[in-house]
Amino acid sequence: MGGPSNYQPKSAFAKWFHERLPVMDLVKGQVLDFPTPKNLNYWWTFGGILSVMLTVQILTGIVLSMHYTASVNSAFASVEHIMRNVNYGWLLRYLHSNGGSMFFVAAYIHIFRGMYYGSYKAPREVLWMIGVLIYLVMMATAFMGYVLPWGQMSFWGAKVITNLFSAIPFFGQAITTWLWGGFTVDDPTLNRFFSLHYLLPFVLAALVGLHIWALHVPGNNNPTGVSVKGSQDTVPFHPYYTMKDAFAIAVFLVVFMAFVSFAPNYLGHPLNYVEANPLVTPPHIVPEWYYLPFYAILRAIPDKLGGVVAMFGSILVLFALPWLDTSRVRSGTYRPIFKQFFWIFVIVCIGLGYLGSKPPEGAYVIWSRILTAYYFIHFLVILPLIGLLESPKPLPPSISDDVLAKAKSVAPAE
Repeated sequence: MGGPSNYQPKSAFAKWFHERLPVMDLVKGQVLDFPTPKNLNYWWTFGGILSVMLTVQILTGIVLSMHYTASVNSAFASVEHIMRNVNYGWLLRYLHSNGGSMFFVAAYIHIFRGMYYGSYKAPREVLWMIGVLIYLVMMATAFMGYVLPWGQMSFWGAKVITNLFSAIPFFGQAITTWLWGGFTVDDPTLNRFFSLHYLLPFVLAALVGLHIWALHVPGNNNPTGVSVKGSQDTVPFHPYYTMKDAFAIAVFLVVFMAFVSFAPNYLGHPLNYVEANPLVTPPHIVPEWYYLPFYAILRAIPDKLGGVVAMFGSILVLFALPWLDTSRVRSGTYRPIFKQFFWIFVIVCIGLGYLGSKPPEGAYVIWSRILTAYYFIHFLVILPLIGLLESPKPLPPSISDDVLAKAKSVAPAE
């Protein structure tokens, strides 16, 4: 959907370079002049925010890896060395650790925005599935990174999560042994996780590039869900959305730096400042906050294999979302029943996150099972039925008509 570029080199060197590698032509046509729906709101800025946070994670990770030692005898001490002795090492580490949390904050908002506005519907199914794949790689990367400081929660988190694969029939124990590099979590495990944690962000960057490419084929979705009818419905990406994204990114970075500067350990666990000890099991093992809903689903199932299947199934079901939602209307703005169930689903996800942070006992287990059941019912039962039974509100004829109608509604009375 990228617009035709009218790039004209202005110097002899630019002309020479353009004839051999027309990269500026590509940038102007697919970025600066890219036709973008004129009604995008600030929920669409989180794609740009995610790109910035990925860059922060890669740059800080590269520098931190220069001072980190992937050995069970030295890993914890090397992190303390970074914090105390490396110039601005404390800042780099806090940027990286809090950056991971902010990355997931932006990703969850981005995902829920896509779910509300139907950004997974045709012709954007592949775009959505690449996004889910990005999310899976993010989770794997963050998990391996959480193990590297080699604190108590790092060690026991790795022990519990990797041991889940042993529940897989026939091949489970072999997979677990391969992940460990032996028969327990030790030096080979740490080395493997460090190598993969360093590699996967670059895989993530490649997938993001593919995601953007897939976006540029059908173009952006928009809050109305109405397809672009012509040039009257769009504006160039620059300067309209570059400025809007820049403002949103600046606000997000203020929040990010507030955590880094004033509450750098707020989103972490205090036990991770105690060196890993295989002989002392923490009373309550919990993962990072962004895994808690899936941790609650895992523990809600009394069978180990069933819990693993439910946990992975809760993510894999997102791949099928374009076909589970049977409504022909994209945007939740015009779907009154869907809108109510969407917010119930958001509350259920937050509830699962809360339950994942609590001990697996008593009422916590019961509520985990109830919310887990609802989570799957939402995708497998509610969404298909709503699409068949709901009567959507009338859609605007075009994006321009919707923009003009809103402008008139907020115009001051004369």
